[in-house]
Amino acid sequence: METVVKRLGVWALVLLASIAGLALTADSGFAIHLGIVALVAVILIIATATSYDPLARAQSIFRMPPGPSRYDDDVIRWGVIATMFWGIAGLLAGVFIAAQMAFPWLNIEPWLNFGRVRPLHTSAVIFAFGGNALLATSFYVVQRTCRTTLALPGVARFVFWGYQLFIVLAATGYLFGISQGKEYAEPEWYVDLWLTIVWLAYLAVFVGTILRRHEPHIYVANWFYLAFIVTIAMLHVVNNLALPVSLLGAKSYSAFAGVQDALTQWWYGHNAVGFFLTAGFLAMMYYFVPKQAGRPVYSYRLSIIHFWSLIFLYIWAGPHHLHYTALPDWAQTLGMVFSVMLWMPSWGGMINGLMTLNGAWDKVRTDPIIRMMVLALAFYGMSTFEGPMLSIKAVNSLSHYTDWTIGHVHSGALGWNGMITFACVYYLAPRLWNRERLYSLRMINWHFWLATLGIVFYASSMWVAGITQGLMWREYGADGYLVNSFVDTVAALHPMYILRMVGGLMYLAGAGIMAFNIGMTIAGRLREEAPMGDTAHDEAADRPILPQPQAEPAE
Repeated sequence: METVVKRLGVWALVLLASIAGLALTADSGFAIHLGIVALVAVILIIATATSYDPLARAQSIFRMPPGPSRYDDDVIRWGVIATMFWGIAGLLAGVFIAAQMAFPWLNIEPWLNFGRVRPLHTSAVIFAFGGNALLATSFYVVQRTCRTTLALPGVARFVFWGYQLFIVLAATGYLFGISQGKEYAEPEWYVDLWLTIVWLAYLAVFVGTILRRHEPHIYVANWFYLAFIVTIAMLHVVNNLALPVSLLGAKSYSAFAGVQDALTQWWYGHNAVGFFLTAGFLAMMYYFVPKQAGRPVYSYRLSIIHFWSLIFLYIWAGPHHLHYTALPDWAQTLGMVFSVMLWMPSWGGMINGLMTLNGAWDKVRTDPIIRMMVLALAFYGMSTFEGPMLSIKAVNSLSHYTDWTIGHVHSGALGWNGMITFACVYYLAPRLWNRERLYSLRMINWHFWLATLGIVFYASSMWVAGITQGLMWREYGADGYLVNSFVDTVAALHPMYILRMVGGLMYLAGAGIMAFNIGMTIAGRLREEAPMGDTAHDEAADRPILPQPQAEPAE
């Protein structure tokens, strides 16, 4: 009873503070966010006072196994569901803005214009889809590799639900024009502050679980997860140092200005790619690829080299986003050099992942999840080659600020991050819900080919668009003036933008098939289908081609 009263008191204080803020603020966007917080507080007050457990009701809807188990998997199951939900939402927003670029009349003012939906898409696919995948997989992996349960189960649940509140506040803020305008770091000061609290709690749960491990060895995947959590915390705090105009308003001003602000922003922005989208997802690779393949990591020494070289080199690569700007030339060159150096350890990691299949290469043909993992690693290798090449100043002079960069980002995000996440969710779903197998293995094939073709259409169209832009923008006539107007370049890109939209639609269709597959798996259904086994051996066809006698030339 005492605990219930304390909880009611906390939720009541949150509600009163939100109402007071609503009464005093003159900022409509900030008022909407306070209203969201107040609504959450009301729901929690009602649920606590009536002893109604909405989570238990939701657990029954999603067929989550009841009772305690060997590991604390409830929060992981919620993470898998959230990953799929936000993935579909983020990809849908992406297809919408791709359609806006091809057909500008789709820009709906003010809330659904390109400028507001674009950061919504970026945050939804990176932080909502990718972030929930990282939360779920990290909690799954750290328990299994440490042979213990989560150190702070209550805090772990706070991390998950607090992170969902962050996503909702950030997403609604973008649509209402609440944004810092920083790449990958759009939310305003109060949302950033809330994320800091949630992230430090995440760090406490992860480190606490490692400290109470029953396994003396700390598996390499946990090193990658830990590097991702710690570095993102540091990046987030420094990049978002800001002074709010008012404690009851959304607007704030950065602590940095001019060149310093640009450098800080891209130190953060590129390392969000380096640690959130690379180190975190490499942790997935180092656990789930060996598990699915049934083989040990190809080289444990190489995984250690991969880890430390990645950590030390990535942190310096951010200035390659600021070539030919007011940033000092030495800093630009530093970013370029470290970017090029990153190529080798990145490919070392790719080779380590691929060669883990040594002795199990047949699974590439028979196991669609392995096939998805192999494709993800292939795109990891391609993106980590393309990135260093684009960072070279001579190449950058043609490529940067063009759609070639967009193609590069999406070949990495869709090919590497998307495909490895899909593969991991396919691995997790039947195990977390105690199912015999996935609803359909053949649907994974449909997902694989739709996603693969979607990436190819997307990336190739953007590469062509980027080269077209780079060439048209720098073409001068004999009189010294530009040959092409801005309108000329826009008209030239129209076919590529349509092709990009088609590629995005294919990728979204694949994700939709996956959501159905996972949903039916959770429901406990099994699709009747032919097993995905080896191709029947035809001995007659498997004979060497004998050399045929050649006609002798006439004397």
